[in-house]
Amino acid sequence: MAMASRAASLLAVVFLVLLSFSEAREYLVGGKSDAWAVPSSESESLNKWAESKRFRTGDVLVWKYDGAKDSVLYVSKEDYVNCNTSNPMKQYKDGETKIVLDKSGPFYFISGTKDHCVKGQKLVVVVMSHRTSPSSAISPAPSPAFDVTDGPAVAPAPTSSASPFKAGLLVVVALMGFSAALLI
Repeated sequence: MAMASRAASLLAVVFLVLLSFSEAREYLVGGKSDAWAVPSSESESLNKWAESKRFRTGDVLVWKYDGAKDSVLYVSKEDYVNCNTSNPMKQYKDGETKIVLDKSGPFYFISGTKDHCVKGQKLVVVVMSHRTSPSSAISPAPSPAFDVTDGPAVAPAPTSSASPFKAGLLVVVALMGFSAALLI
């Protein structure tokens, strides 16, 4: 009976690990509450922070800031490059802004205070899509040369045809077989 209990516990742990592969994640922009501010140096740029992350569709970005003194603007690439605050696609002033990354590709954000944007208070986030179709097993053509105005470089997505879910499913099946063998 103890072996059956251990096997059930092991299966529960494996299930939870698999579930974590598919969950959207919430990211505090810059990793801390006061990160939405003019950076004191290039190394403190929010883009440096974003380069170290792998954002996927469904993930959520969270900004914490003083809404009476600043805002977050979701803008086009051109407005990002030029720090144009006059025509945002969306504007947020609530002090705790949450934005769902609902599509793959780049997202451009700038401070609503033009002077802050000019001094580097801006962020580019590149979102990868989830692999869902069998055709995603085919490696894509190489990307064109990187254009500095496209935002930060990100590590390429893995080209393996096995998704984490498929690999995890194989682990679950193997563990179930192992557990069944223990019970016999």
